[in-house]
Amino acid sequence: MAKLILHMLSPLKHMSPFDVNMALDAGYDSVTPYINVVLDDVMPLVQDAMFSRSPRDAVRTAIFIGGKDAILALDMIDRARSALLKPFEISIFADPAGSFTTAAAMVACVEKVLKEKKHRNLSGTKVVIYGATGVVGFSSAVIAALEGAKVTLAGHDGAARVEKGAGEIKKRFGVEVDFVDASTPEKVQSALEASEIALCAGRAGVQILSSEAIKKATNLLVCADVNAVPPLGVEGVDLHDNGKELPGGALGIGALAIGNVKYQTESQLFKKMATSEHALCLDFRDAFKLARELV
Repeated sequence: MAKLILHMLSPLKHMSPFDVNMALDAGYDSVTPYINVVLDDVMPLVQDAMFSRSPRDAVRTAIFIGGKDAILALDMIDRARSALLKPFEISIFADPAGSFTTAAAMVACVEKVLKEKKHRNLSGTKVVIYGATGVVGFSSAVIAALEGAKVTLAGHDGAARVEKGAGEIKKRFGVEVDFVDASTPEKVQSALEASEIALCAGRAGVQILSSEAIKKATNLLVCADVNAVPPLGVEGVDLHDNGKELPGGALGIGALAIGNVKYQTESQLFKKMATSEHALCLDFRDAFKLARELV
């Protein structure tokens, strides 16, 4: 049987060792990183990988797209797909900075806790996302909005960048999300009190929400945090919490509870490509579908 070959593309100067390890542990025989990749490089790289093998062995070839830019990763997926030609099609999987699988895991964990302990669905719930200009925040916003949630992007540095992100989401995915200035503690609190779910995807080591802020947000049902570096993003939500009741009645989900699902999701998506009998194209929507099964 032909070897399993994975070509890993990154626009950065390094490919993530995390993703390399995950791919090898998932069963790939060969993993080759390509760094400083620009959008125009994608098509020739994909076609070189595709046409170098027979149609029978094409399915045992795959492309992984990394980096730290969700929008660029989506553009790279589109460019890679446009390069494919039957019957030589190969698989494509994007997970820039682990954001697609992390966002999928976070929303899936929230959905489960929300259903089991609050008897609510994501559809129609008011969701605020802190750290919304980052890759995890952007991706979780799209996932939640596609599930029918009323999503608001909170901008820690004002409204301009989150307004741009909201426009990008509408253009690419056809869903409306709101945006709000969250540049002061008072504005952070105002956005929180208007929400039922808070997703915290800010920078590592930055506390976004205090326990007092959570307590005052009487409409809040669930609060999730992906920051595993002290101080954690939400005071009072510990790393392994998975539905712990917080002062005020909201339920907390911590970074390692989410991280466990994220790890399994990424691993199984790599394995899914490696074992599939036909070419796959995987992004955060596929990650969310799988994460739902894993929580």
